[in-house]
Amino acid sequence: MKIAITGKGGAGKTTLSVYIARFIAEQSRDVYLIDADPDANAALALGLNNSEGPLSLADLNDVIKERTGAESGYGGFFTLNPRVDDIPGKYSIDVDGVRLLRTGRLKKGGSGCFCPENAFLSSVVSHMFFGSNAWVILDMEAGIEHLGRATAQGVDAMLVVVEPGKRSIQTAHDVAGLADDIGVSQVGAVINKVRGTEAEEIKELLQPVPVLAQIPYEDDVFRADMRGECAYKGTETQREIVADLINKMESLNK
Repeated sequence: MKIAITGKGGAGKTTLSVYIARFIAEQSRDVYLIDADPDANAALALGLNNSEGPLSLADLNDVIKERTGAESGYGGFFTLNPRVDDIPGKYSIDVDGVRLLRTGRLKKGGSGCFCPENAFLSSVVSHMFFGSNAWVILDMEAGIEHLGRATAQGVDAMLVVVEPGKRSIQTAHDVAGLADDIGVSQVGAVINKVRGTEAEEIKELLQPVPVLAQIPYEDDVFRADMRGECAYKGTETQREIVADLINKMESLNK
């Protein structure tokens, strides 16, 4: 499956992305985790230091210039569909069976042009969605600006991570609306940091966005983050949550 994960900052997008990616890797299946959030903390969530993470694709200036044919200053013509089939293999790193790839920050607005960096990064994501047989987990920022209409067609499911709070719930509705605008109809919510019975109220407020999973608040997750460790330990509870979530995502496409 190709899964895009978004939500309000701090809701737990990266934690969920790591949970799914690590679970898939445990099944001896190929899986890529693409860190497309400008904060780029998937490496930390996997238990690495940021210095141990992969290079940011957006910073590969020489590669971008070579593949797009852009001249210095990007004032001339360049190709919008550069060859990128070798990029994931060259610039990802293996972390416990998960291939981690970092896109870096896409440029937005201002000039009104589609710059070579964007063409390069969009081509990499599109290649992963359409040209790869691996599972692909795309850890996004709150918006979906860098998921264009063409790329969106490759998304099997978009998950919006929601933590208790009106702002997070509103973000979920905003994302669901934007996703529908670009043709992604398979959108579901994952309620994170659940305490007590508050999930039922959140479910009501999220309608009509379906809730596909609930993840309880755990002190162990907080402590793992403070120690710089991966919060996914492969416990029975974690595996059950992810396995059930994957089953529900697959049912969205039937």
